[in-house]
Amino acid sequence: MRLAALAAALFLLPASAQMPPDPAALLAAQKEAMKALAAMNGVWRGPAWTLQPGGVRIALTQTERAGPFLDGAVKVVEGRGYREDGSVGFNALGVISYDPARQAYTMKSWAMGRTGEFPLVVTADGFQWEMPAGPGAIVRYTATVKGDSFREVGERLVPGQEPQRIFEMDLKRVGATDWPAADPVPPR
Repeated sequence: MRLAALAAALFLLPASAQMPPDPAALLAAQKEAMKALAAMNGVWRGPAWTLQPGGVRIALTQTERAGPFLDGAVKVVEGRGYREDGSVGFNALGVISYDPARQAYTMKSWAMGRTGEFPLVVTADGFQWEMPAGPGAIVRYTATVKGDSFREVGERLVPGQEPQRIFEMDLKRVGATDWPAADPVPPR
């Protein structure tokens, strides 16, 4: 009898070892990890500038709105930079997620006709992410979110050269938002 039970257990072991992870556990891990970025939830506005190709510096009024989605499992961020005449000079969308299997954050972004998925590192008071910027070069963005201040700087890093600041924004919290989770389509 014991031999039959052991044989049955051994037969079932490979099947159970191949079961997908428990969705509830994955979602709980994602939601817990996203709490580290909760300070950025809300609506933000303030001055910014960016360097365009050719070194032309453009001044903008930058706005950001950030909020949880999928019951807090991901963070959605939209950035808009307005020119002095009120037209949109910059627009971006980012989705920040956490992969419990890799224990790593990523940000998928869409901005100005470009898209990419980039590793994101959560810091004690914000986050940092990098993207390729030509042969051997990267652009590193470092954000600091403290209280009602949201500051982000971008630097172009080329081996053997001094970092070049290419972007800077200093935003203040305008208020809370229930975006993007607000107003879901009802079942009826």
